[in-house]
Amino acid sequence: MSNEKQYPMTLEGKQKLEDELNTLKTVKRPEVVERIKVARSFGDLSENSEYDSAKEEQGFVEGRISLIEQMLRNAVIITEDDSSNTISLGKTVTFDELINGKRANFEESYTIVGSAEADPIEGKISNDSPIAKALMGKHVDDVVKLTTPGGDMEVIILEVK
Repeated sequence: MSNEKQYPMTLEGKQKLEDELNTLKTVKRPEVVERIKVARSFGDLSENSEYDSAKEEQGFVEGRISLIEQMLRNAVIITEDDSSNTISLGKTVTFDELINGKRANFEESYTIVGSAEADPIEGKISNDSPIAKALMGKHVDDVVKLTTPGGDMEVIILEVK
């Protein structure tokens, strides 16, 4: 078991996964089972698209349940150390792009979380992402080169909390 992948996450992220698991087991799984039952009643399964669709969804639901259970079994809760200004898991970092050595005044903030709870739309980036890897261990006023899908850029770290 010690060689299983660990999943760093915040308590909030763990709670979201537990809620999703509960919904999948108590709501989605029974819904899919009922869809399969209804589709079987239509007769010939070889040309039954409703049955095929329900079985496909059942595979997805069961796979997601299995993955979430594994993630929760191997969860490592990130504890926030507010006294440190070093960028690490669970910290929110604010930075600004440098263009020709000058601030662009377009600040961005991201919280670095485990891959299980990454959600870029909510400003949560995975610790496995290239941006997070470049930022980890850095401090306020450090200049860091980031590799993004749009190309490389230099940023200055403004705040770590």
